[in-house]
Order: sequence, then C-alpha cells, then structure tokens
Amino acid sequence: TLAIGVLLAACGGVDGTNVGAAGLMYGNVATITVNGPNLDIGITLVAPMCSGITELPGSTSTQRVYNCTPTVTGPMAVTVVGGAGDTLRSSSFNIPVPQVTMKTSLGDIVLELDPTNAPISALNFMQYVNTNFYANLIFHRVIPSFMIQAGGFSTGPTFKAPTYAPIKLESNNGLSNLRGTLAMARTDVPDSATSQFYINVVDNPSLDYVSATQPGYAVFGKVVDGLPVVDAI
Repeated sequence: TLAIGVLLAACGGVDGTNVGAAGLMYGNVATITVNGPNLDIGITLVAPMCSGITELPGSTSTQRVYNCTPTVTGPMAVTVVGGAGDTLRSSSFNIPVPQVTMKTSLGDIVLELDPTNAPISALNFMQYVNTNFYANLIFHRVIPSFMIQAGGFSTGPTFKAPTYAPIKLESNNGLSNLRGTLAMARTDVPDSATSQFYINVVDNPSLDYVSATQPGYAVFGKVVDGLPVVDAI
C-alpha cells in the first residue's frame, strides 16, 4: 500500500475551536482531532463524506478524537457543531486520489483507483488492501495478449475465500477495458465481484458494458507505473 499521512489544522473559530486530521486517504481510517474549550458540554462532529464516525476513549474538556473513513477524493468538509446547534468550526481537508503499490516477484506495479467513476469497486478494493488480504497471493490466471488476474489464490494454487460480501456491478460507468486498466473479475452473475481483479494487457473492448443483458466488467482504476511488469507477467 502507498501510505499517505498528512496533518492539517484550522485555527480560530467562534470559540477558539481547532480541527486537525491525520491519515487522510480514501478508504483508509483517518483520525480527526478537535481541540478547544468546553468540549465536554457536548459537541457533534459532522462529516458526511467520512463514514463510520466513532469517538475514541479518553476525551477531555479540551480535546476529543474521532476515527472515520473518507469515501471521497478532493475536498472533504468537516464541521464541529456545539450543543446549541451552533457551528464552532467548519474545515475542508483534501483527500488525494488513492494509489496502491503491488510488489511482485517481477517488480512493482502502481495502481491508481478511480473512486469518482467507480466508488463501490474502489472502496471494496481498498478494504481488501487495508486488511492485507492480498499479501502473498499470486496471479493465478494469465492469458497472453489478454489479461492477468489475481486476488483469490495463493501458491498451490490454494483458494482464499473473500472476506466481504459481493458488490454491485459498476461496468456502465464510462470507463473502458483498455490496456493497463484495472477491473473487477466476477462470475456469470453480474453483482458477484468480491476480491478478484484483473489488469488488461491489451485493449479489450469486448469486456465493456453493452446492455443489461451484456453487462461487461467494471473498470475502476489503471496502472500508472509498472506496465512493463504487467507485460512480463
């Protein structure tokens, strides 16, 4: 994983409330810290694009700490609301486009995800990355002049069961199965993709969405570095 850690802070506010954020990355658990006076009276952290907001133990009258997972790239609004419903601080933090580095026996492949056009697929992939699911797995299906597929088998080959539920197919998102693009593998059932993915070695327009009866396969990212490694595999 290409880990990105940043620390941003906003100063001032109507009562001196400050908001800081660390570990800001799409699909990664971030930490948001609120500092200021009288925080024990009751405040609410509002961040619509950061899911699973959870307050951590150890809060004091001058500091409260939260975890949540950004589900957007670009600006992400965070607002601290006082007990009377008043806004104590409103800040915006920038969430970078997610990149993931796959280390293979033939070299590194850097993938850039596209949460804008494929939010479900991108977030699903990041969940598997962040839980280290892909460690020591292999490219178990390699077809020259077509694609390379991974995400479901270790050496043997030995099947590794997915840990999250199947996701909705996002093939009708305007992205095409061009050379170097990253897409979700699935069964004959459209909404069946889990952990397995593939990288297109050549342009494969036959894998694109055509209609509801020919749904194709969902592209959700691309190789930005390491295409020669893909070719070598």
